[in-house]
This record gives sequence, C-alpha cells and structure tokens, in this order.
Amino acid sequence: MIPGQIQQALSAFFHQQQHVDFQILSSRPLGGGSINEVHVLKTTLGPFCLKYNNNASFPKMFETEARGLKLLTEARTIRVPKVILQSDLSDYSFILLEFIDPTHPSNEFFKDFGRSLARLHRSKSELYGLDYNNYMGSLSQNNCYHTDWVDFFVEERLDKQVKLAMHKGLLDQSGERLFENLYLRLSELLPEEPACLVHGDLWSGNFIVSENGKACLIDPAVYYGNREVDLAMSTLFGGFSPEFYNSYHEEYPLIPGWKERLDLYNLYPLLIHLNLFGSSYLGSILSILRRF
Repeated sequence: MIPGQIQQALSAFFHQQQHVDFQILSSRPLGGGSINEVHVLKTTLGPFCLKYNNNASFPKMFETEARGLKLLTEARTIRVPKVILQSDLSDYSFILLEFIDPTHPSNEFFKDFGRSLARLHRSKSELYGLDYNNYMGSLSQNNCYHTDWVDFFVEERLDKQVKLAMHKGLLDQSGERLFENLYLRLSELLPEEPACLVHGDLWSGNFIVSENGKACLIDPAVYYGNREVDLAMSTLFGGFSPEFYNSYHEEYPLIPGWKERLDLYNLYPLLIHLNLFGSSYLGSILSILRRF
C-alpha cells in the first residue's frame, strides 16, 4: 500500500500542474529495490514507477537521482526514464518516474549500447567530480572537484571507503598498507584523459531494455571522471557481451592497456560492496592489490 501522504502529494501535483485527476488503481513491487521501496503504479493516467523511502534514511537521495538523470538526459546519447516529480514530504521522500516496461533486446542491442555509452563519454568537463554529492548504492559518494584524476580517484573514491572499512573492522592495517602502496603507483598505472560524464554504477542491474529494444539507464551515480570506470563496472557480476566493448572501442577508441586497468577501477565498487555486505568481497580486493 502506497503511503497516503505520497498519494495526496501525487494527486495534488497532477491537479495543480496538469489540471487532471489522478488516482492509483493498483500497485506492485518491483524487484531489485533493496534500498528503497520501488513500485509500478497503475493509475488513471497510465503506469508510473514510484520509488520512496523514509525522509531521514538517505537525505537527498532522490533529489540527486533526479539531477543525475537530468544530466544524462541532456547528453542526448542514451535513454533514461523521464522524471515526473521528486519531492520531500514530512515523513517520506519519493521520485515518480516514467515507467519503462522491459522487453526483448534487439539483435543489435549491445552494439548500439556500446556506441551510445561512448557518445555519452564525449560529454566533458574541465574538472573531475561534480558540484554536489550523491550516492553509490546506499553509501554517500563524495564528488569534490579535483584537477587531477588520480588525486580524485584516491581521495574521493578509494580512501574514503578504505577508512570506512577500517572503522567497520572489515579491513586490517596490512590491507590498508596495500592500498597506500598502490596510491603511490597510480600515477604511472592510470593514464590521464579529460573528465567525462559517467553513469558511475553501470552493472547489469542498472539498465533496462526499453520498448524499442535499446538500452535505458537507471539508478545513476553520476560524476565527471575517467570513462574506464563505467567499462570496469560493467565487467562485474557477469559482464556485458563482447559486442558492447568492441562497438564502444570503434566509436571512441580506448587507450591501450585499458583491459588491464579495469580491476584497478573495480576496487571502488568492490569496497562499496565490502562496506555494505561484508567480508565476502575482501578476497577479491586483496587479490587485485597484490597483483599491482
């Protein structure tokens, strides 16, 4: 049952902004909503996707999601759900999105997806970061601006998660030393490229096959960073089709050695998973650190 406070806010919005009556006829939960309540609403105005949570649980989570979707929309390269309304109420925060009913991928799905992501990555910035912080999963993601990519990656990505893992007792001092040794070498391991707009959490659970058989991105953790972070994240948890990477490289060629650097970039999402879900991810992290 959708909370009455949210129903009233939706009804008032549609009445005031579009001069139409709005009623929820039914709702059903969507899978994958481990952080927030996620529902498909059947309404008198058609279907929508509603995500909500307690107002105090994750401050500004839906505000930053809406802003991230707006950034991706403005790039005009790959589809994202349209934001209908985002609001913070006395007890709840929510975001109402266009509902995209998943369908079967086209024959050219991963080729088109790779090309579209490459075009997204041509959206550039002079600085690495973003003018607001957002979330990676349910953890706060700091986006303080830096002029140097390695500095950004160490200070705003790796080291904050390392310190959190130490605080939680999930990483010991020997693991911390491995990270500190890696930090000293990253400038020679990671080539510099201009900062580009990245999705930031690009795994297989964060895209939908839309009605035209093409990819639609959801749940962004956007910032301006090195484009290889998106490619790296896409290789976790099963990975994408080889056609995806081939078509990306054809559209926007990658710097040689990119495949060898993916594990370095995946230290960040693996640390996120360590801090969220526990020590089962520690072995993968230590294995990467010992290789570099």
